[in-house]
Amino acid sequence: MKRSTADTPADYIQPLNMNRLRGRVLHLPAKKPGAPEILFVYGHHSSLERWWGVVKFLNRYAAITMPDLPGFGGMDSFYKIGKEGSIDNLADYLASFIKLRYKRRQVIVVGMSLGFVVATRMLQRSPEMAKNISKLVSFAGFAHWEDFTFSRTKRLTYYWISKLLTFRGPAWLFRYVALHPRLIRMAYKNTGNGKFNGVMQEEFDELIKFEVTLWHGNEVRTWAKTTTEFLRLNNCHKHVDMPVYHVGIKDDHYFDNNHVEQHMQVIFSEYHLVDLLDLDKHAPSVIADEKSAAAYVPPKLRRMLMREAK
Repeated sequence: MKRSTADTPADYIQPLNMNRLRGRVLHLPAKKPGAPEILFVYGHHSSLERWWGVVKFLNRYAAITMPDLPGFGGMDSFYKIGKEGSIDNLADYLASFIKLRYKRRQVIVVGMSLGFVVATRMLQRSPEMAKNISKLVSFAGFAHWEDFTFSRTKRLTYYWISKLLTFRGPAWLFRYVALHPRLIRMAYKNTGNGKFNGVMQEEFDELIKFEVTLWHGNEVRTWAKTTTEFLRLNNCHKHVDMPVYHVGIKDDHYFDNNHVEQHMQVIFSEYHLVDLLDLDKHAPSVIADEKSAAAYVPPKLRRMLMREAK
């Protein structure tokens, strides 16, 4: 599962300075003339490197652009400029990025999990952005707090812990005490985390190293603020006049696929299930290479991308 050192994310990453915030953007140019363009919006607990395997595979069919989001992947957070790290502000930032990057061109937007929530909110707050989007694809996305499979007790527990971490003092303690690499390693090793089931020691060490990087790259208050919001999310309040194409995970440990479908049908003018993948993890491994990540890009989606070629 190790990534090849011959072709790395660093080869395609450039600085991103926008709205007084500094981050990065990854761009993989098209491999064939006329290939469509994809804007990949990553989700929670993410970075550009975390999605390298998926976007490298998608690059077979399209040019790929994946920007950092404020507060994630090591990018400056909204708190630096006196704003909250909210879904609304992330949605407005995404709209600004699309206007700047694509102007009058159209792009396929692929939103992963929380990234899809941000893309949906963008279209609700700025309906004119639909003219820039040729297709909207949900990659294990969701639309409402009822989509989660959590019990009420677990959801409220997560909510109030996250709420506490939206305050500066608790967030500082969490970042510099709870997120010490040794404590992260201990937590993953002793809680039986599903993402590490059946892995060998060498792979476990690589996974832990990457998880430490992810936790340190996600600004705590932004991570906490967005968590509180999606645990009480209701994106069904405003209609979006465009179709959505959804790639779901059959045994997703986070979401109930029936609820996801019902809520997306309320929001969008059309709902199309691209595929319900016979997988048991919400997303590929954080160190998944192109070959490992291919299972998350179903043949139906690949064919849809090929039809988008000019």
